[in-house]
Amino acid sequence: MMNGEMKTIQTSQFRILIAEHSGMCFGVRQAIETTEQLLAKKPATILGQLAHNLTVKSRLTAQGATTGKLEATDAPTRHVIITAHGAADRDRKRWREAGYQITDTTCPLVKVAHTKLARLVSQGYFPVIIGKEGHVEVRGLQGDFPGARVVLSPEDFSSIPSVKKLGVISQTTQPIAKVRLLINELRRQRPEVEVVFHDTVCHPTKDRQTSLEKLCQASDLVFAIGGKNSNNTAQLAKTAVALGCPARHIESPEEIREEWLRGIGTIGLTAGTSTLDESVDAVVKHLRFELYRREVSPSSRARVSH
Repeated sequence: MMNGEMKTIQTSQFRILIAEHSGMCFGVRQAIETTEQLLAKKPATILGQLAHNLTVKSRLTAQGATTGKLEATDAPTRHVIITAHGAADRDRKRWREAGYQITDTTCPLVKVAHTKLARLVSQGYFPVIIGKEGHVEVRGLQGDFPGARVVLSPEDFSSIPSVKKLGVISQTTQPIAKVRLLINELRRQRPEVEVVFHDTVCHPTKDRQTSLEKLCQASDLVFAIGGKNSNNTAQLAKTAVALGCPARHIESPEEIREEWLRGIGTIGLTAGTSTLDESVDAVVKHLRFELYRREVSPSSRARVSH
Protein backbone atom coordinates (compact mmCIF):
# COMPACT_ATOMS: atom_id res chain seq x y z
CA MET A 1 0.00 0.00 0.00
CA MET A 2 2.22 2.83 1.28
CA ASN A 3 5.99 2.77 1.02
CA GLY A 4 7.15 6.22 2.01
CA GLU A 5 6.05 8.81 4.51
CA MET A 6 2.83 8.57 6.46
CA LYS A 7 -0.06 9.91 4.36
CA THR A 8 -2.39 12.49 5.92
CA ILE A 9 -6.01 13.13 4.90
CA GLN A 10 -7.95 15.94 6.56
CA THR A 11 -11.74 15.67 6.74
CA SER A 12 -14.37 17.87 8.35
CA GLN A 13 -14.38 15.57 11.37
CA PHE A 14 -11.04 13.77 11.58
CA ARG A 15 -7.44 13.75 10.57
CA ILE A 16 -6.75 10.37 8.95
CA LEU A 17 -3.21 8.97 8.93
CA ILE A 18 -2.19 5.99 6.78
CA ALA A 19 0.89 4.08 7.91
CA GLU A 20 3.93 4.43 5.65
CA HIS A 21 4.09 0.64 5.27
CA SER A 22 0.75 -1.17 5.17
CA GLY A 23 -1.39 -3.41 3.04
CA MET A 24 -0.71 -6.22 0.64
CA CYS A 25 2.86 -7.53 0.49
CA PHE A 26 4.66 -8.60 -2.67
CA GLY A 27 4.29 -12.31 -1.85
CA VAL A 28 0.50 -12.24 -1.68
CA ARG A 29 0.24 -9.89 -4.66
CA GLN A 30 2.44 -12.24 -6.69
CA ALA A 31 0.30 -15.24 -5.67
CA ILE A 32 -2.88 -13.50 -6.81
CA GLU A 33 -1.37 -12.46 -10.15
CA THR A 34 -0.09 -15.99 -10.82
CA THR A 35 -3.48 -17.49 -9.97
CA GLU A 36 -5.39 -15.04 -12.17
CA GLN A 37 -3.07 -15.75 -15.10
CA LEU A 38 -3.71 -19.48 -14.68
CA LEU A 39 -7.48 -19.05 -14.36
CA ALA A 40 -7.52 -17.11 -17.64
CA LYS A 41 -6.41 -20.36 -19.33
CA LYS A 42 -8.04 -23.15 -17.31
CA PRO A 43 -10.13 -23.84 -14.19
CA ALA A 44 -8.20 -24.61 -11.02
CA THR A 45 -8.73 -25.53 -7.38
CA ILE A 46 -7.11 -23.41 -4.68
CA LEU A 47 -6.02 -25.65 -1.81
CA GLY A 48 -7.15 -23.39 1.02
CA GLN A 49 -7.48 -19.63 1.02
CA LEU A 50 -4.99 -17.96 -1.32
CA ALA A 51 -4.98 -14.89 0.90
CA HIS A 52 -6.92 -14.22 4.08
CA ASN A 53 -9.18 -11.80 2.26
CA LEU A 54 -12.84 -12.38 1.34
CA THR A 55 -12.72 -9.88 -1.53
CA VAL A 56 -9.85 -11.78 -3.13
CA LYS A 57 -11.68 -15.07 -2.65
CA SER A 58 -14.85 -13.72 -4.29
CA ARG A 59 -12.89 -12.27 -7.21
CA LEU A 60 -11.07 -15.53 -7.88
CA THR A 61 -14.27 -17.54 -7.60
CA ALA A 62 -15.84 -15.29 -10.25
CA GLN A 63 -12.86 -16.11 -12.50
CA GLY A 64 -13.45 -19.85 -12.19
CA ALA A 65 -11.54 -20.91 -9.09
CA THR A 66 -12.92 -23.60 -6.81
CA THR A 67 -11.74 -24.25 -3.27
CA GLY A 68 -10.36 -27.47 -1.87
CA LYS A 69 -8.41 -28.66 1.14
CA LEU A 70 -4.66 -29.13 1.14
CA GLU A 71 -5.06 -32.22 3.33
CA ALA A 72 -7.53 -33.86 0.92
CA THR A 73 -6.70 -36.42 -1.76
CA ASP A 74 -8.88 -35.20 -4.62
CA ALA A 75 -10.10 -31.98 -6.24
CA PRO A 76 -12.80 -31.04 -8.80
CA THR A 77 -10.14 -29.87 -11.31
CA ARG A 78 -6.91 -31.45 -12.52
CA HIS A 79 -4.97 -28.30 -11.70
CA VAL A 80 -4.46 -27.33 -8.05
CA ILE A 81 -2.87 -24.26 -6.48
CA ILE A 82 -0.82 -24.15 -3.29
CA THR A 83 -1.41 -20.87 -1.50
CA ALA A 84 1.03 -18.13 -0.51
CA HIS A 85 1.17 -19.62 3.01
CA GLY A 86 3.05 -22.66 1.70
CA ALA A 87 2.76 -26.39 2.31
CA ALA A 88 4.78 -29.36 3.44
CA ASP A 89 6.78 -31.22 0.79
CA ARG A 90 4.82 -34.36 1.60
CA ASP A 91 1.58 -32.55 0.60
CA ARG A 92 3.07 -31.54 -2.74
CA LYS A 93 4.26 -35.11 -3.30
CA ARG A 94 0.83 -36.55 -2.48
CA TRP A 95 -0.97 -34.31 -4.98
CA ARG A 96 1.65 -34.92 -7.65
CA GLU A 97 1.50 -38.70 -7.23
CA ALA A 98 -2.29 -38.52 -7.46
CA GLY A 99 -1.89 -37.11 -10.97
CA TYR A 100 -2.63 -33.44 -10.34
CA GLN A 101 -0.81 -30.51 -11.89
CA ILE A 102 0.45 -28.11 -9.21
CA THR A 103 0.97 -24.37 -9.34
CA ASP A 104 2.88 -23.34 -6.23
CA THR A 105 2.35 -19.71 -5.15
CA THR A 106 4.20 -20.05 -1.83
CA CYS A 107 5.65 -16.71 -0.77
CA PRO A 108 9.44 -16.69 -1.32
CA LEU A 109 9.95 -15.63 2.31
CA VAL A 110 7.90 -18.58 3.56
CA LYS A 111 10.11 -20.82 1.43
CA VAL A 112 13.11 -19.35 3.27
CA ALA A 113 11.56 -20.41 6.58
CA HIS A 114 11.09 -23.97 5.27
CA THR A 115 14.68 -24.10 4.03
CA LYS A 116 16.12 -22.85 7.31
CA LEU A 117 14.05 -25.28 9.38
CA ALA A 118 15.15 -28.21 7.20
CA ARG A 119 18.79 -27.13 7.50
CA LEU A 120 18.57 -26.98 11.30
CA VAL A 121 17.08 -30.47 11.45
CA SER A 122 19.80 -31.81 9.13
CA GLN A 123 22.40 -30.37 11.52
CA GLY A 124 20.93 -32.27 14.45
CA TYR A 125 18.85 -29.53 16.10
CA PHE A 126 15.43 -30.34 17.53
CA PRO A 127 12.93 -28.14 15.59
CA VAL A 128 10.92 -25.43 17.35
CA ILE A 129 8.53 -23.07 15.56
CA ILE A 130 7.41 -19.79 17.13
CA GLY A 131 3.92 -19.32 15.77
CA LYS A 132 0.20 -19.84 16.07
CA GLU A 133 -0.77 -23.49 16.43
CA GLY A 134 -3.03 -24.55 13.57
CA HIS A 135 -2.29 -21.59 11.31
CA VAL A 136 -1.89 -22.75 7.71
CA GLU A 137 1.70 -21.51 7.45
CA VAL A 138 2.66 -23.22 10.70
CA ARG A 139 0.98 -26.45 9.61
CA GLY A 140 3.08 -26.36 6.46
CA LEU A 141 6.29 -25.77 8.41
CA GLN A 142 5.46 -28.55 10.84
CA GLY A 143 4.21 -30.92 8.16
CA ASP A 144 7.56 -32.39 7.18
CA PHE A 145 8.75 -32.51 10.80
CA PRO A 146 5.74 -33.78 12.80
CA GLY A 147 7.82 -33.88 15.97
CA ALA A 148 8.49 -30.14 15.84
CA ARG A 149 7.06 -28.13 18.73
CA VAL A 150 5.03 -24.97 18.17
CA VAL A 151 5.30 -22.32 20.88
CA LEU A 152 3.79 -18.87 21.34
CA SER A 153 4.41 -18.19 25.02
CA PRO A 154 6.85 -19.28 27.75
CA GLU A 155 4.13 -21.60 29.07
CA ASP A 156 4.50 -23.62 25.86
CA PHE A 157 8.17 -24.39 26.56
CA SER A 158 7.15 -27.36 28.70
CA SER A 159 6.24 -29.19 25.49
CA ILE A 160 9.85 -29.04 24.29
CA PRO A 161 11.71 -32.23 25.22
CA SER A 162 15.03 -32.30 27.06
CA VAL A 163 17.58 -32.19 24.28
CA LYS A 164 21.05 -30.69 23.85
CA LYS A 165 20.36 -28.62 20.73
CA LEU A 166 17.29 -26.57 19.76
CA GLY A 167 16.86 -25.01 16.32
CA VAL A 168 14.24 -22.25 16.30
CA ILE A 169 12.52 -20.38 13.47
CA SER A 170 9.41 -18.22 13.43
CA GLN A 171 6.17 -17.98 11.52
CA THR A 172 6.85 -15.14 9.08
CA THR A 173 4.08 -12.88 10.40
CA GLN A 174 4.89 -12.92 14.10
CA PRO A 175 5.92 -9.62 15.79
CA ILE A 176 9.72 -9.67 15.86
CA ALA A 177 9.87 -8.04 19.32
CA LYS A 178 7.76 -10.87 20.75
CA VAL A 179 9.88 -13.48 18.98
CA ARG A 180 13.10 -12.06 20.43
CA LEU A 181 11.63 -12.00 23.93
CA LEU A 182 10.66 -15.65 23.60
CA ILE A 183 14.14 -16.61 22.39
CA ASN A 184 15.74 -14.78 25.33
CA GLU A 185 13.38 -16.47 27.77
CA LEU A 186 14.02 -19.89 26.25
CA ARG A 187 17.77 -19.39 26.67
CA ARG A 188 17.24 -18.20 30.23
CA GLN A 189 15.13 -21.23 31.14
CA ARG A 190 17.45 -23.72 29.42
CA PRO A 191 20.98 -22.39 29.91
CA GLU A 192 22.47 -25.84 29.37
CA VAL A 193 20.93 -26.12 25.87
CA GLU A 194 22.44 -24.78 22.64
CA VAL A 195 19.69 -22.63 21.13
CA VAL A 196 20.19 -21.54 17.53
CA PHE A 197 17.64 -19.05 16.19
CA HIS A 198 17.17 -18.12 12.55
CA ASP A 199 15.12 -14.95 12.14
CA THR A 200 12.44 -15.80 9.57
CA VAL A 201 10.00 -12.97 10.33
CA CYS A 202 9.52 -11.37 6.93
CA HIS A 203 10.54 -7.79 6.15
CA PRO A 204 7.02 -6.68 5.16
CA THR A 205 5.81 -7.74 8.62
CA LYS A 206 8.70 -5.93 10.30
CA ASP A 207 8.07 -2.80 8.22
CA ARG A 208 4.40 -2.79 9.20
CA GLN A 209 5.22 -3.22 12.88
CA THR A 210 7.77 -0.38 12.80
CA SER A 211 5.37 1.89 10.92
CA LEU A 212 2.67 1.05 13.44
CA GLU A 213 4.76 2.45 16.28
CA LYS A 214 4.94 5.83 14.51
CA LEU A 215 1.24 5.66 13.68
CA CYS A 216 0.28 5.01 17.29
CA GLN A 217 2.30 7.97 18.50
CA ALA A 218 0.22 10.30 16.32
CA SER A 219 -3.25 8.66 16.56
CA ASP A 220 -6.13 8.57 19.04
CA LEU A 221 -7.51 5.37 17.50
CA VAL A 222 -6.08 2.83 15.04
CA PHE A 223 -7.97 0.61 12.63
CA ALA A 224 -6.09 -2.52 11.49
CA ILE A 225 -7.79 -3.51 8.24
CA GLY A 226 -7.74 -7.12 7.11
CA GLY A 227 -9.48 -10.48 7.11
CA LYS A 228 -10.70 -11.83 10.43
CA ASN A 229 -8.47 -14.89 10.01
CA SER A 230 -5.43 -12.81 9.04
CA ASN A 231 -2.84 -13.42 11.75
CA ASN A 232 -0.65 -10.47 10.86
CA THR A 233 -3.63 -8.06 10.88
CA ALA A 234 -4.66 -9.35 14.30
CA GLN A 235 -1.08 -8.87 15.50
CA LEU A 236 -1.11 -5.25 14.27
CA ALA A 237 -4.22 -4.54 16.35
CA LYS A 238 -2.78 -6.29 19.42
CA THR A 239 0.53 -4.46 19.09
CA ALA A 240 -1.24 -1.10 18.85
CA VAL A 241 -3.09 -1.83 22.10
CA ALA A 242 0.17 -2.92 23.74
CA LEU A 243 1.66 0.43 22.66
CA GLY A 244 -1.15 2.20 24.50
CA CYS A 245 -3.27 3.13 21.50
CA PRO A 246 -6.91 1.98 21.24
CA ALA A 247 -7.26 -0.25 18.18
CA ARG A 248 -9.89 -2.20 16.27
CA HIS A 249 -9.39 -5.07 13.83
CA ILE A 250 -11.93 -4.54 11.04
CA GLU A 251 -12.51 -6.22 7.70
CA SER A 252 -14.80 -3.62 6.13
CA PRO A 253 -16.04 -0.06 6.86
CA GLU A 254 -19.50 -1.41 7.68
CA GLU A 255 -18.09 -2.67 10.98
CA ILE A 256 -17.16 0.82 12.20
CA ARG A 257 -19.43 2.02 15.00
CA GLU A 258 -19.99 5.72 15.42
CA GLU A 259 -19.57 5.47 19.20
CA TRP A 260 -15.95 4.36 18.64
CA LEU A 261 -15.27 7.75 17.06
CA ARG A 262 -16.66 10.03 19.76
CA GLY A 263 -13.95 12.35 21.02
CA ILE A 264 -11.48 11.08 18.41
CA GLY A 265 -9.45 13.68 16.51
CA THR A 266 -6.92 11.53 14.64
CA ILE A 267 -7.55 8.07 13.21
CA GLY A 268 -4.64 5.89 12.13
CA LEU A 269 -5.06 3.25 9.44
CA THR A 270 -2.86 0.23 8.87
CA ALA A 271 -3.53 -2.98 6.98
CA GLY A 272 -2.37 -6.57 6.94
CA THR A 273 -0.25 -8.19 4.26
CA SER A 274 -3.31 -9.76 2.57
CA THR A 275 -5.34 -6.55 2.44
CA LEU A 276 -6.17 -4.95 -0.90
CA ASP A 277 -5.61 -1.23 -1.47
CA GLU A 278 -9.32 -0.93 -2.29
CA SER A 279 -10.21 -2.18 1.21
CA VAL A 280 -8.20 0.64 2.77
CA ASP A 281 -9.69 3.12 0.29
CA ALA A 282 -13.20 1.98 1.29
CA VAL A 283 -12.48 2.75 4.96
CA VAL A 284 -11.08 6.17 4.05
CA LYS A 285 -14.16 6.93 1.94
CA HIS A 286 -16.44 5.88 4.77
CA LEU A 287 -14.67 8.13 7.26
CA ARG A 288 -14.54 11.05 4.82
CA PHE A 289 -18.02 10.96 3.34
CA GLU A 290 -20.46 8.40 4.77
CA LEU A 291 -20.25 9.54 8.37
CA TYR A 292 -20.37 13.20 7.30
CA ARG A 293 -23.49 12.61 5.20
CA ARG A 294 -25.22 11.01 8.17
CA GLU A 295 -24.38 13.97 10.37
CA VAL A 296 -25.76 16.55 7.95
CA SER A 297 -28.73 14.54 6.64
CA PRO A 298 -32.22 16.11 6.94
CA SER A 299 -33.24 13.53 9.55
CA SER A 300 -30.22 14.47 11.66
CA ARG A 301 -31.05 18.17 11.42
CA ALA A 302 -34.63 17.41 12.39
CA ARG A 303 -33.48 15.57 15.48
CA VAL A 304 -31.24 18.46 16.45
CA SER A 305 -34.08 21.00 16.01
CA HIS A 306 -36.18 19.15 18.56
